Amino acid sequence: MSSLSHPAHVDSPIKKVAILFAGGPAPAANAVISTAAVSFLRSGIEVVGALYGYSNLVQYSPEKPLVAGKDYVQIDHRMLKRSRNSQGIMIGTARANPGKHVSSPEHLKDPEKIKPLKTVYDALFSIGVDALISIGGDDTLKTANKFKLFQQHLPAGSKRIPVVHLPKTIDNDYMGIDFTFGYFTAVDTLAAEIRNLLADAEANRAYFLTETMGRSAGWLAYGAAIAGEASLVISVEDMHGEYIETERSVDPKTNQAVERPVMKVPAVVDRIVKTMRAREEQEGKEFGVIVMAEGVAEYLPDEYLKGIPRDEHGHISISKVNLGTRFAKMVSDEYQKQTGKPRKITGLQLGYEARCARPHAFDVMLGSQLGVGAYRALVEEKLDGVMVSVSGQLDLNYVNFDTLVNPETLVTVVRYVTRDSDFHKLARFLETHVK
Repeated sequence: MSSLSHPAHVDSPIKKVAILFAGGPAPAANAVISTAAVSFLRSGIEVVGALYGYSNLVQYSPEKPLVAGKDYVQIDHRMLKRSRNSQGIMIGTARANPGKHVSSPEHLKDPEKIKPLKTVYDALFSIGVDALISIGGDDTLKTANKFKLFQQHLPAGSKRIPVVHLPKTIDNDYMGIDFTFGYFTAVDTLAAEIRNLLADAEANRAYFLTETMGRSAGWLAYGAAIAGEASLVISVEDMHGEYIETERSVDPKTNQAVERPVMKVPAVVDRIVKTMRAREEQEGKEFGVIVMAEGVAEYLPDEYLKGIPRDEHGHISISKVNLGTRFAKMVSDEYQKQTGKPRKITGLQLGYEARCARPHAFDVMLGSQLGVGAYRALVEEKLDGVMVSVSGQLDLNYVNFDTLVNPETLVTVVRYVTRDSDFHKLARFLETHVK
């Protein structure tokens, strides 16, 4: 193929593909959806968008068929006009999880546990879908894998709906890909807010203690702190050594007694106060912004988590913890105890404003390549059960679900910021040095 040629036409048994977006929003979502859709449309393949994730599909029954415009939308070229750089999610999203009852391969043999997965399969089959593109975070990847495994247990001769997954999270904690679409836009959005808060803090000789998104890893917190010139960043990767101890508690899923690592809250509070005092004594700065990743809340002792609800994936509702506000009060009290003077510290949650920010060029380019990658995986490569990945000069790679999901627990592996990596050290290098 010459450099100015269009891709060659490929005959495919796929005549209709469904695109589904689940979980939290991310900038460049529409770049992914629109480029995936247009790739199939240009090959004469119909495209439907499942509206609001799995939420409508799991409600399907023969007596309650899917309705166009309500449960799904027919995507055409007119709908995709100038959509690549648009904000939001053109097909909506939701957190419905049809695989929530399946936590081991044995569960795939249980008709009750797989019922929601079968309902999704029947719903897609009912509107003639031949392939599924799943876009979402690690929980959505787990669901895509369970959907694939469910189909492997269907009777011989049953129709199979191949599924490919496109990784999405502003948290950037995905195994199998260097950076996820929306991450850099989210970092820049939060960094701009941190810089605004710094100006406010300097004018008032005060501090802001901000809580950023990042349930499992600190990519977003570290990126925002570096780009926003924050005074200190603390994430789950920092929960070790002198800042951690073991607590015996009850696992909410099994009701069994377990030991888990928990934060030494006074030690973390003292570390923040040391930064504040060092900024005053070494640099003459009586202001600043502290960044904490929301995932640090998972390390709080049980006494701090009483009454906090959990979602259907088993995660605590971090927004109910109010991490920033809690620590702001404790840090303020400790600062006054150590110095004998007050210092205003305001706790804030940052993150929602970054999820649908207008995407930057890199995220649009990355999202576009992932969308095209879905077409190439299904039509050109005839793959099933793979996650589309990008590396180097936006080179496409296809990673098997088997390498991303534990085959026994059906759980994905989190990609943390590597402790003492150059990226991790960068934030520490730029902070005020505490003696």
